[in-house]
Amino acid sequence: MKNEAVGLKRIFTAYEFSMKGLKSCYRSEAAFRQEVWLSLVLIPLALILGESSVEKVLLIMVVFFVLIVEVLNSAIESVVDRIGDDYHVLSGAAKDMGSAAVWLSLMLLVVTWLIILI
Repeated sequence: MKNEAVGLKRIFTAYEFSMKGLKSCYRSEAAFRQEVWLSLVLIPLALILGESSVEKVLLIMVVFFVLIVEVLNSAIESVVDRIGDDYHVLSGAAKDMGSAAVWLSLMLLVVTWLIILI
């Protein structure tokens, strides 16, 4: 049986793994870097332009949603790439679906911002 971290140690360990994942994604994925920099503009804008607390939360939430989906897409790509360099229809489909998820999250961001701000 594996010796697993418990309590606060488990929380700190999970935090370290999460930061390691974010750093890895930032270093290896240009799209994630672009979205991080965009979020540094959009989040303060959301705080300024949102008229109510609910609007501000929604504007910020969709920004974070894009980042979350991009991290998951990058994870899918890493796993597929780990399997091999040879093209396989299922590997291509998995990468395309991850990309589609990112695109959908970006469309949700645009629609949410337009509805709230216009």
